[in-house]
Amino acid sequence: MEKGPPSPENLNRARPARPARSEQSKGLIYAVLAYALWGALPLYFLLLAPSGAFEIVAWRVLFSLVFCALLITVTRKWRSFAGLLLRPRIVFAMGLAGLLIFVNWQTYVFAALSGHVVEAALGYFINPIVTVFLGVILLREKLRLLQWVAVGISLGAVVVLTVGYGSLPWVSLILAFSFGFYGLIKKRVGRDVDAVAGLTLETVWLAPIAVVQLIVVGSVSGLTFGTVSTWHTLGLLAAGVVTAVPLLFFAAAARRLPLTYMGLIQYFAPILQFLVGVFVLLEPMPPERWLGFALVWVALVVLTTDMVLTGRAPRRASLEPA
Repeated sequence: MEKGPPSPENLNRARPARPARSEQSKGLIYAVLAYALWGALPLYFLLLAPSGAFEIVAWRVLFSLVFCALLITVTRKWRSFAGLLLRPRIVFAMGLAGLLIFVNWQTYVFAALSGHVVEAALGYFINPIVTVFLGVILLREKLRLLQWVAVGISLGAVVVLTVGYGSLPWVSLILAFSFGFYGLIKKRVGRDVDAVAGLTLETVWLAPIAVVQLIVVGSVSGLTFGTVSTWHTLGLLAAGVVTAVPLLFFAAAARRLPLTYMGLIQYFAPILQFLVGVFVLLEPMPPERWLGFALVWVALVVLTTDMVLTGRAPRRASLEPA
């Protein structure tokens, strides 16, 4: 007796189930997306010409607030957000974080529009070292030998760049320290405030500053919003999405990846920014700048080596049964 064709149920039963993508691999995808978007930001801001840095940042603040409000509405989290408003410590901490990220945004957009993308990339390269330095000064943390070596090499890099330029690399230092202090505050309140709620609180504090900034720009040089082209207007409108989406990807990655992995991937954005500045925007790279960057990269290799070596023990401990 011949057997008939197998039923669809039997076929589905016989077909091996595809393994679900691991949380760690999802986290890796989210992290790469976040840092790739951050790395491409200079090109996005250049597309917004003839808008100036002050107008772009002001619209970025306001449209980020609108986008975050929409996200909170869609996810029905207004009640939990209102609960944060009843906690003055968090509200004022987010206000201070907002001022720091405002300085960071303003400096970064100015750098992108004025031919200082490579210097901006340097700021984010030295940011991990600045974070370690702030831990020593403010949190009384003790550095390991390799961390001291990395800090020393990075200080040497700043000296080399200062001598080469004839002045301090202000753009790099402002970006590194503003984001370093911003990260310190976010770390303190990170367990209580998610990415969307945090950005919402920050932009609520910054909205009055952004409005005043737009009024000043409008009275001095005139606003470009809605006056250049449809694509230009859409580009400014998208500033909120461009700001919030990488933060959401980053938050999703941070929940799924070990700290060591996040520490390694964070160099992806400044590498892209550096490549954009050197090979797309053709910014000058005199020998002293190459030497300064080389010293920073050596410091990062030392810091990363220390991070990987010290990160193994916690991972091994987490695999052991309780």
